[in-house]
Amino acid sequence: MNNLDEILGKITDFLRSEAKTETIIGQQFKLGEFTCLPVMSIGIGVGGGSGEGTADQKVPMEGVGGGGGVGIGPVGFLVSRGDKIEFIPTRTSRALSTAFEKLPDLLDKYLQKSKQKEKETA
Repeated sequence: MNNLDEILGKITDFLRSEAKTETIIGQQFKLGEFTCLPVMSIGIGVGGGSGEGTADQKVPMEGVGGGGGVGIGPVGFLVSRGDKIEFIPTRTSRALSTAFEKLPDLLDKYLQKSKQKEKETA
């Protein structure tokens, strides 16, 4: 039982250190005039079991096993431009098409700003 308490303590410590705002909300980045902030999800699963019996009804045997896993993945992006904020989810087919719909406009604006900066420095 002490091992179980120790394992649960380590899992709790891990959750305290990893499942915090900085992990769930990623680092913001700029894409043209848009500010993007990734939003993540964290999932943790743990399982275990034990059993006992005899081999050929002569030798007593015991067994214990356990396992666990952690998954971290994107849920979507908070995207802002000026005073407008929009959440774009990554887990729907609509989200991907929405991102691709906005990409040409972003690229055009980025290229226009790059050309304007080149003219100003020339």
